[in-house]
Amino acid sequence: MKLRNSLLLLITATIWGTAFVAQSVGMDYVGPMTYVCARSIIGMIVLLPVIAVLNRVGPPRAAETPEERRKGRKTLVIGGVCCGTVLCIASCTQQLTLLHTTVGKAGFMTACYILVVPLIGLLFGRRCGLKHWCSVAIALAGLYFLCMTGGFSLDLGTLLGLCCAFLFSCHILVIDHFSTRVDGVKMSCIQFFTCAVLAGIGMLLFEQPTWANILAAWKPILYAGAMSSGVAYTFQIIGQKGLRPTIASLIMSLESVISAISGWLLLGQALSAREIFGCVLMFGAIVLAQLPEKRRAQA
Repeated sequence: MKLRNSLLLLITATIWGTAFVAQSVGMDYVGPMTYVCARSIIGMIVLLPVIAVLNRVGPPRAAETPEERRKGRKTLVIGGVCCGTVLCIASCTQQLTLLHTTVGKAGFMTACYILVVPLIGLLFGRRCGLKHWCSVAIALAGLYFLCMTGGFSLDLGTLLGLCCAFLFSCHILVIDHFSTRVDGVKMSCIQFFTCAVLAGIGMLLFEQPTWANILAAWKPILYAGAMSSGVAYTFQIIGQKGLRPTIASLIMSLESVISAISGWLLLGQALSAREIFGCVLMFGAIVLAQLPEKRRAQA
């Protein structure tokens, strides 16, 4: 089961990494909230027939009382709405990040969630050891070489990227809370519906979308909607079930490497030697943060 879930998360990371290119190209035609709204609608539509098929061919449900079914539906809706709300904010922030930085940088900064996830655990009484603090220091050094030029100042793209890492960390933890309690595919569908509604409201308030621009961006929107949203985020919910959040985030952080390679191969966004060194430091911090702790010998 754990091997299957790990493979699902690896596929998720691969899709997300290549989707950074589609997200960057799509921003040439539409605004961030329009893009997020459109891809979420497609993601929801892709999952509707999947849910219909699973309801027909799935194993028979265990006998439930009306009260248990009511509580189950309530948990499913709450989980989907919570995941969708966090996903909407995180995705819009990620789209804004791509307006101010390259695909490779955006991918690596987003992958900082691998460090943020265990740190947020401190708020819930989960203490971090020396290894995690060393990882944070190495990651900060990597960010310096990757993102900071011309002195000690952070540009807007870097700040947005770090906010994005925090928001996706929250998304991972929310999924971890609900994934073992509800049907993953159904929760994913509700997640996209919520995300589409919230992004649509923002789109109408702050952007001027046109059908011509949306149709001009149909290829990147379709890829992000069907693959990155419909497939990858659903695989994330299913794959995280039974895995520790820190292990899941390690596997998914490989999207950063794939995004940098995709940006180089497809968009010509080559990284300088200094930036590559920063990426190496950050990825080293990501791996170090997830190395297993040595168990103390029992007296």
